[in-house]
Amino acid sequence: MTTAAASDLVPATPNALALLLLAMADDEFVIGFSDSEWTGIAPLLEEDVAMSSIAQDELAHAQALFRLLADVVDDGRDADAIAYDRPADGYFHARLLDHARGDWAQTIARRFLYETADAVRLEALAGSSYLPLRDLVGKIRREERYHAMHITAWLERLASTAGEPRNRLLAALDRLALDAATVLAPLPDELSLLMAGVVDAPGSDLDARWRAAIAPVLARLKLPMPPPAADPPRARTDHSDAFRWLHGEFTSVRRLDPRAAW
Repeated sequence: MTTAAASDLVPATPNALALLLLAMADDEFVIGFSDSEWTGIAPLLEEDVAMSSIAQDELAHAQALFRLLADVVDDGRDADAIAYDRPADGYFHARLLDHARGDWAQTIARRFLYETADAVRLEALAGSSYLPLRDLVGKIRREERYHAMHITAWLERLASTAGEPRNRLLAALDRLALDAATVLAPLPDELSLLMAGVVDAPGSDLDARWRAAIAPVLARLKLPMPPPAADPPRARTDHSDAFRWLHGEFTSVRRLDPRAAW
């Protein structure tokens, strides 16, 4: 497949590419900051280390995606400005990630749903015609593989432990159900991304791939499948009070010192 720079793409595509990069970057950014809150309070000492490491990986992925986005939009903002200088309503992460951190079961349930959906999204971008994104996706996929192994092991542990652990997991999946499919909801102008070869399938196909991937795991653990995506899906700009609080936390240093860097 022929690779392309953003400037080589047809006029509609850079705008669609910018939204894709923004969605991916904000997804990684928000879940990374949210899960970093477990540092020091995770249920096991090993999980302090593991979850902190995963959160750091997600923030590093977000930084790299924001840098690609800065190159595409070319409006004078750098990655820090895009990441930190927007109001809460300006973030474009999936509604699944807008939920509060919650208890450990909710964190595991949300991360399982996110990691599995993100894996499908990354696979669809692995052969992207936009070379900078294709190269970055290759690196991200290698790291995300370990995230998925860790989270799936915890999902199995909670689901297989009768009583409070399983009950909390079921309650978390129920709370997240309506937003479970929002990571892969179609973005505006996805047709231009398909025609340019940036992504290999529309959002509806990615949703079907995701469901096929998680169905055996959930069936084995006797856990419910996520319901079909809402039509239309909940907007990526429809944010909760929980996210507004998190936004205040992760922008606090930037507001004190706008010159602070990552």
